Amino acid sequence: MLRLCYTSGVPSSTSSFRISDELKRQLDHAARRSNKGKNWIIKRALEEYLERHSRTALREEARRQSLLAKRKRSKDGSLWEKAAAEAWNE
Repeated sequence: MLRLCYTSGVPSSTSSFRISDELKRQLDHAARRSNKGKNWIIKRALEEYLERHSRTALREEARRQSLLAKRKRSKDGSLWEKAAAEAWNE
């Protein structure tokens, strides 16, 4: 089920998905404990996951570019690889 909604003037949609009984129990408990809505928790978790996934893709591309630069035997290749590792806290 997908339904378009408007929340505070921002278009959004409603999704339906299945979760295990145990995950639902944990979500209910977290919502009560944090005094936040289940929807709020799910949205934050999804946003954090997508952001982390995006950073992973960027990190992989930076590593790929570093390896390509290193293969070209440029004198700066190892410097770029070191800078990329430092930038991604590796």
